[in-house]
Amino acid sequence: MTRLRGGAVIAVAMMVAVTGCKVEQTKGSGGPQRTAGGGPAMAAAGSLAVKGRAPKTGYSRERFGTAWADTDSNSCDTRDDILKRDLEKVRFTGGDCKVSYGLLASDPYSGKEITYRRGRSQVDIDHVVALSDAWQKGAKYWDPGKRIALANDPLNLLAVDASTNRGKGDGDAATWLPPDKAYRCTYVAAQVAVKKKYGLWVTAAEKSAMRKVLATCPDQKLPTGGNPTSAPDRFRAR
Repeated sequence: MTRLRGGAVIAVAMMVAVTGCKVEQTKGSGGPQRTAGGGPAMAAAGSLAVKGRAPKTGYSRERFGTAWADTDSNSCDTRDDILKRDLEKVRFTGGDCKVSYGLLASDPYSGKEITYRRGRSQVDIDHVVALSDAWQKGAKYWDPGKRIALANDPLNLLAVDASTNRGKGDGDAATWLPPDKAYRCTYVAAQVAVKKKYGLWVTAAEKSAMRKVLATCPDQKLPTGGNPTSAPDRFRAR
């Protein structure tokens, strides 16, 4: 069952055949939520290309555009979109975009309850596939529009406990997993979905780690949806 937060509609995790698995690319928001049963995340992980990690040379956040660009043109920036999606008891300031308060009832990474207050937030919006990791596994060769899309795709974004998230850095599944073991299958399935959608590769150690986690949940669904893989032309990145 896909979990709903704050009354928002979360991406539909689609049941896919074990062979010919494909991540559907659709419009609209969607993020990696807790799921159980039904789909072949393991098969999708097995289909990811394996290569060595490229040098980090040339990476900067600006290569992925201005932070939290409104690529879906709903007049709210991406950060606030994800806060509205993932928090409960949301309050706004100056309209219905800027989230001033909310409750992360169960942080997916730690399992803790976290209160969000604008300006002194204990909540991060995490890129499930870190942008630096993406850069080293294919994104450095993309056109800017695709990098901007990845940085703002709800499929790759999740509201989480800031202190736990800071320990992740740009780690992949081989070097970092959520401390909350109950969320690891969903987390790894989300990384697989994002890497498959955008054509990113994985290292041999990363694929092994993904498969080890997914072996504990062989029926794990593969999240789908999110935004298109190219941002509108009006957005620019270095």
